[in-house]
Amino acid sequence: MLGRDLLLMKLDILFSSLLLSFGTLMPATFSAPLIFEGAQGIGNGKHVVFLAGDHEYRSEETLPALARILAKHHGFKCTVLFNLDAETGEIVPGNSNMPSMEALDTADLAVVFLRFQAFPHEQMSHLDAYLNRGGPVVGLRTATHAFKMKATDPFPKYSFDYKGADYEFGFGHQVLGQTWVGHYGKNHTQSTRITIVDDKRSHPILRGVGDIWVQAGGYVGKPVDGEILTMAQPLNGMTSDSPADETKPPMPSEWTRTYKGDSGKTGRVFTTLYGTPEDITNDGYRRLVVNGILWSLGLESAIKPELNIEFVGPFKPNTFGAGYALGVKPEMYAGFESPIPAHNRVKQPTPKKSEAKK
Repeated sequence: MLGRDLLLMKLDILFSSLLLSFGTLMPATFSAPLIFEGAQGIGNGKHVVFLAGDHEYRSEETLPALARILAKHHGFKCTVLFNLDAETGEIVPGNSNMPSMEALDTADLAVVFLRFQAFPHEQMSHLDAYLNRGGPVVGLRTATHAFKMKATDPFPKYSFDYKGADYEFGFGHQVLGQTWVGHYGKNHTQSTRITIVDDKRSHPILRGVGDIWVQAGGYVGKPVDGEILTMAQPLNGMTSDSPADETKPPMPSEWTRTYKGDSGKTGRVFTTLYGTPEDITNDGYRRLVVNGILWSLGLESAIKPELNIEFVGPFKPNTFGAGYALGVKPEMYAGFESPIPAHNRVKQPTPKKSEAKK
């Protein structure tokens, strides 16, 4: 018995040492992915994965709000992934670290709101596999330039400025139909009125959609192909009745298309050049995006003009570009009643050198 006890004691010490050793190699904090589990509804059995990671337009507030709508009202399982600080587990938009990307392995749809990311191989490989199998994609705002990668980075072909003929201009061009082109209106002084293309009014995505006005300034819209659904008119002002900027005629703002993965399967795509959390406070725009998600999943028969798009839980977004909410972890958004954002204490942008002395 003495020998057995001594052996068990040695094994216990060895096991404790191994745990301590592994602990030094792992982040101090790990945040599980944010998951909203739906019940009954048109999305029952469908898994939507949202990728929130941009520096300016507050995707980390837009996407959990949309995920709650889809889960609570329509029965989807929705997983929301964020850029996280590896040590604290806090949301740090734009830092090219997005744990739990393996959620894409079981996704029926990827909703992408990223900007200039360069994910490590073990994260990016899951998105690469998803696109190779031709999974449907919804892209918001900066997703046209979701990735900015060096030639030595994993999967450099997805970079918005990739020059290779095999995947010219990367993810935005090849999947969404447009890479980054430029602004077409000035943020915070010019809002945008979006109108439906006359001969597209019968499209399923546009059922029940009307009076679309968004607070983000315009982006240049030049899709390479697909079906253009809407046109965006920059306005000289930040109210819905502001006059049109006559120097900027309307440009495409939302469209559909398809792409083909390496597997040979074709995936549906819905692209919108807007999507800040303030934009989705507009009922017309929010319905447009929810309808686009359903269409991308092949659920167009379920799109009804009266489809429930009401927010779930408190939603009082921060102004985009004014810095992100500090100290927020994904678990703060768990359930359907926690406020989004968790608070309005924001990190202000670093001032430009010319402004630092002011």
